[in-house]
This record gives sequence, C-alpha cells and structure tokens, in this order.
Amino acid sequence: MNPVHDASNLTVDREFTFHARDFARVRTLIYERAGISLHEGKQAMVYSRLSRRLRDTGHPSFESYLQWLESCGPNQNQQEWQEFVNCLTTNLTSFFREEHHFHTLAEWLKARGSKPTRIWCCAASTGEEPYSLAITVAENLGLHAPVKILCSDIDTHVLTTASRGVYDANARGLSPQRLRSYFLKGKGANEGSIRVKPELARFVEFKPFNLMQTSWQLGEAFDIVFCRNVMIYFDAPTQRKVLERIHGVMKPGGKLFVGHSENFTESRDLFLLQGKTVYDRV
Repeated sequence: MNPVHDASNLTVDREFTFHARDFARVRTLIYERAGISLHEGKQAMVYSRLSRRLRDTGHPSFESYLQWLESCGPNQNQQEWQEFVNCLTTNLTSFFREEHHFHTLAEWLKARGSKPTRIWCCAASTGEEPYSLAITVAENLGLHAPVKILCSDIDTHVLTTASRGVYDANARGLSPQRLRSYFLKGKGANEGSIRVKPELARFVEFKPFNLMQTSWQLGEAFDIVFCRNVMIYFDAPTQRKVLERIHGVMKPGGKLFVGHSENFTESRDLFLLQGKTVYDRV
C-alpha cells in the first residue's frame, strides 16, 4: 500500500513504518508511565525522537519496537523503558529563567535567616535551575547556609549533565560577576566551558524521580518547591493528583513556584496564589 494514500500510515516515505495506531500506542504508554499528555500535533516529534531508539535496538518499525517494549514489561526492561521516557520529555531551561521568582526567593531567604531550609527542584533538567537556586542561596545567606536543595527529574540523561555542572561559557542568564564568583573557567581542551565550583555544588543533590510514582519518600517536608513548566504536559486530573502529592510533602505556609503559563487557582484548598505564579501551601 502506498503510504502517501493511507490515512492511517504516518510514515510518508520515512525510514520507519509509523502508523496512526503506533502514535496512539505511544500516547497511552507515555501517559501511563510519565503522566505526559501528547496531543495530536506531536506525531512528527514522536517519530523523530523515538527513531533513535529503533536504530539503536535494531527494530524495523514502530509496531515491532513497541510490541517488544510492552512484552518485556517495565520490570524486565527498565533501561529501555527509561530510554523511552527520556526521548519523549522536553528539557528547555536556562540560568535564572523567569527571574522574578529568584527575587521572591531571595526576599524569603533573607527573612528566614539561618533556619535550616529544604528546597525541592522537581524538574531539574540539565541543572541550570538548581544552580540558579544555589546561587540565590549563596548570595543571600552565604556559602555555608544550612540549605539543602533536592533536584530531581524523570530524564536520567539530563541529570547526568546536571551533576557534572559543566556548561558553555556563554550560557544565558549568568552575569560576569556570577561567572567569576561561582564558576571555574575551563583551560586547554576545556576552554570555552565553565564548571560549577564545589562550594556551590554542595547545596545540591541530584536523583531520578517520576512524579507519577505512588511512593514519595523524599525525607523531611520541604519549605520551598520549584515545579515550573511541568504541569503543562499533564491533563487536569493528573495535575490535581500531582498537586495533592506536592502538598503532602511541603510544610504549611511553604511556597510553590510554578511556570508562567500555569494556573492552579482552582486548587485553593491546597495552594493560595500570593504573587506572580507563586503559591502558599495551605
């Protein structure tokens, strides 16, 4: 059958056979696994990202790959399930993105003073947000402040980058003063790169974490949670479920920072809006 005339075939002369039923299957699997809700316009993105897994695993079609993935089950093939999730997550970040949040955090930290503080960055990506949090702590309370920042992400590849703490010297969002104070300049083969100084990195701890997992054993309750630009990938029921779980691991009065396009005013029983995309835990 000619793929151009087959409405159920999304291949259109591409390398791998990709049917509408394959896309529907991917949508179901990523929703069940990571809570991500893919809309109909994401076919090209899914094909592009998952094609790499077909090449690496030697499968001739999406149907073959998905059948193999499901037949193994999440417990028998954890590594490939993780690769599947890694391929379909989006990681757009920069240092001090949505800068007003860091001003709000700075004022909160100064008012809190020397009290021990726990912060959770639950979409750490490649690390720019966690290190922006650490810099904010250092600038307002010093490098020996009793602050711990748990940094998690569902994508294990980006966490590897984050834990290394190595970035392009022209990374967006870093002032010359912050570059001098908190980063080491690469030399020789590493020229053009910067590395987070160890005294700043001591604030952060990286770990893989899936917001869809039912067991949230994250230690003592958090004072601050940064969950920015994560909920936009979830449908309303999933958003509510995640908000309830975040509420359960925060201290009363703690602050939740969310993305600029996220609004949770319908969950006033959990969080009350106190500023521009900043909520207080009820």
